[in-house]
Amino acid sequence: MADGKQLISQVVATQIEYHRPYNGVVPEIASRKHTEWIQNVYQRCLEQSGLQAAEIDGIAVTCRPGLVGSLLVGVSFAKGLAYALEVQLVGVDHILAHLYAPHLERQIAYPFLGVLLSGGHTVIARVDAFDEVEVVGASIDDAVGEAFDKVAGYFGLGYPGGVEIDKRARRGDPGAYRFPAPRLHKGDHPFDVSYSGLKTAVVNQREQFRDSQHEASIENICAAFEKAAVDMLLSRVLNAAERFRLRTVVAGGGVAANTYFRQALCEAPGLTVVLPSLALCTDNGAMVAALGYEYLSRGRFSGLDLDVSARTPGFRRAYP
Repeated sequence: MADGKQLISQVVATQIEYHRPYNGVVPEIASRKHTEWIQNVYQRCLEQSGLQAAEIDGIAVTCRPGLVGSLLVGVSFAKGLAYALEVQLVGVDHILAHLYAPHLERQIAYPFLGVLLSGGHTVIARVDAFDEVEVVGASIDDAVGEAFDKVAGYFGLGYPGGVEIDKRARRGDPGAYRFPAPRLHKGDHPFDVSYSGLKTAVVNQREQFRDSQHEASIENICAAFEKAAVDMLLSRVLNAAERFRLRTVVAGGGVAANTYFRQALCEAPGLTVVLPSLALCTDNGAMVAALGYEYLSRGRFSGLDLDVSARTPGFRRAYP
């Protein structure tokens, strides 16, 4: 990464085939593959860039949130590399990196409403700067990506579940099933979402079948579930944008690659919608490097005592 925007090289090593038999990520397998592959990925990335290791002037690494075993592999390697090259190290928050990913492809003015959608997180936030994020809404149970994976797992569609549901939903009729919207409890934030009830309704889909004019196919189930899951989220996003008077919405994370989500959000009236390319929706090193550049260029470094965390601490709830 040069100047925080120019991507010189990127190598992605995916573990999907190793986790597919389990319909989800197995932490032990993930950390083991990280250990086996990280040196080779680094070398391939360096060769692809045409640079020498001595030309590297900073190291950025994800330190939170995530699977602790996998984070430890990356942070330990980054520490060793920074020490050997005598360059600065900076730890990057994975959530902030996803919200920063679209900046790699276009200029985006602050503030904006950020929407992070992944297997582990569903976050709606006011973003005032690359490191100033106030959460205004979140899932109170399953993350949206987790709900997609669980529904896909129940019907034996394969992994990653979100991709498989997206494919089948394109051939389905979203009107075949009437899946209910959740009723949040009194005291919940108005921009929060809940997916546990929807997931249960999909599992018991026979009770939600609309009428004899529709076919009870897996394609129709996927289309109706996808629409219900996305529409619930979109209603919160649009209400939050109006409440905080933010006309720019920036989305990131794996579920931001969903076809229906991208189309529906872009069709929302009165909003400027910024979506990353599909390659930048999923986890990638480019967004970590780009955000790391922001910290490094401001002289904000991490020491060699940098630690990892499964959670993201310190984000404030903006909405009282």
